[in-house]
Amino acid sequence: MTVHPLQRLLAYGRDYRVRIGQAIACSILNKLFDLAPPALIGAAVDVVVRQEDSLIAQLGVRDIFSQLVVLAILTFVTWGLESLFQYAYDRLWRNLAQTFEHDLRLDAYNHLQNLEMAYFEERSTGGLMSILSDDINQLERFLDVGANDILQVSTTVVVVGATFIVLAPSVSWAAIVPIPVIVVGSIAFQRTLAPRYAEVREKVSLLNGQLANNLSGMATVKSFTAEAYEAKRIERYSNDYRQSNGRAIALSAAFVPLIRFVILVGFTGILLFGGMAAVEGTLAVGTYSLLVFLTQRLLWPLTRLGQTLDLYQRAMASVTRVMNLLDTEIAIHPGDRPLPVESVKGEIEFKDVTFAYRDRAPVVENLSFQVRAGQTIAIVGATGSGKSTLVKLLLRLYEVRSGRITLDGIDIQDLQLQDLRRAIALVSQDVFLFHGTVAENIAYGNFDANRDQIVAAATIAEAHEFVSKLPQGYDTIVGERGQKLSGGQRQRIAIARAIIKDPPILILDEATSAVDNETEAAIARSLDRIVQNRTTIAIAHRLSTIRHADRIYVMERGRLVEWGTHDELLDRPGIYANLWRVQTGVKV
Repeated sequence: MTVHPLQRLLAYGRDYRVRIGQAIACSILNKLFDLAPPALIGAAVDVVVRQEDSLIAQLGVRDIFSQLVVLAILTFVTWGLESLFQYAYDRLWRNLAQTFEHDLRLDAYNHLQNLEMAYFEERSTGGLMSILSDDINQLERFLDVGANDILQVSTTVVVVGATFIVLAPSVSWAAIVPIPVIVVGSIAFQRTLAPRYAEVREKVSLLNGQLANNLSGMATVKSFTAEAYEAKRIERYSNDYRQSNGRAIALSAAFVPLIRFVILVGFTGILLFGGMAAVEGTLAVGTYSLLVFLTQRLLWPLTRLGQTLDLYQRAMASVTRVMNLLDTEIAIHPGDRPLPVESVKGEIEFKDVTFAYRDRAPVVENLSFQVRAGQTIAIVGATGSGKSTLVKLLLRLYEVRSGRITLDGIDIQDLQLQDLRRAIALVSQDVFLFHGTVAENIAYGNFDANRDQIVAAATIAEAHEFVSKLPQGYDTIVGERGQKLSGGQRQRIAIARAIIKDPPILILDEATSAVDNETEAAIARSLDRIVQNRTTIAIAHRLSTIRHADRIYVMERGRLVEWGTHDELLDRPGIYANLWRVQTGVKV
């Protein structure tokens, strides 16, 4: 059974029940005092017309001036309380909207961080950004305005409808009959509008996704002179969004004019039939005045119902997308066995491990090997042989389909995920640097690091020299993804980040494949220092960088086909020896 998004939202907001209750109470009280002035006007007309026989006179105040003074005091108090409760509900609803938005965005983001990598590979960054930003903002706009409007319209219908029935049952039908027509029309309007706004949210997600993709790949766009092509593509996505919004607007804009005709029937009915009753003496003039004013207060606010429902439907479409994200099952179990980093020895074993990406053939199949604590091993093989997949499995970015991976004899699925990842530092070929300073990016490996530790790590990584020459040294902004630095500079900062983390296990995934020979030599010198006394797994295409590894494993199509030391593998007429001959030109 599908749960309505409003029910899901209320279930999520159960921790805000007290503040929601306070905001609801203030909205209702404000509307009650807002409806009082027409009653006071009717009472004033009653005093003028009936004088000493007025309703107030029957309460004991016989003097006409005194009656008017009482009405003036009541008017002052009513307006004061109305203003007070308006301030209260406005502040409560707006603060609640901000708090709700803040908490929901954090919960959605934290949940997103716990999802497996496959989730991100199947979705665009822009689409996820749309959920975390635009969709949650839609909810905030509804809580800011729409929730209060719904409460006040409901309060008006109940209070004014009851007043009509009590004071003038013979003519109250003229004002009350339009209400069910408006309500039924509003419900039909809402149901028709809902799928249109769901489409709007989907279109804006696609647009944001393409924008994010283009901005992150701007260098490629420019290098292939694809600006016009991409502008056309953005125009197409934006036009789809505009048209889907237009279809929703066409329906929502028609609501108010149609409702006005229904309201007109009720208002003219009260003027006509109520006026005749007042002339015939069956309805007091003061009561007639009250009914005329209250008819406006009852029916005209319903014209805003279209705008309120518009906000509501936009918010519900957004709530559905946010809640669907929160409902996404976390496939990777966090583990419950602690493993303090200082106690990690670094012995790793893959036992009959098989893994396949979704809807694809196995990338790794029945793979087994062991890395002793403190040992440096290398994994080589052609592109697509499964080398980098082993890193992802060890970090539990993906779960193995069968078999097991152990760290110090413990299945990594049993270990607390945070402890497992704290024990491992990854230096990848595709270095990701955050928009910030050089120092901040190095300290990402240890947020408690001071400047001396940052400089020491950079020195070991042979990065200190070039960092010192940057305009602001360690305080230089590297740009998004580190675009202000060269590939070799980014790589050395990544190594410094791994050094400052000081992990018992180091993974080097093609750490030197995209740099020149001089930079490779500098990186190799720094790596020789940091692999000491820690378990190291090096994945490489360039065999010269791993020739001194304690053991080299050769992969082909997800399986280990050769293993041994560099010299042992060269003595065999196998894949490794052939690769070495191709790369060096040396006959084996």
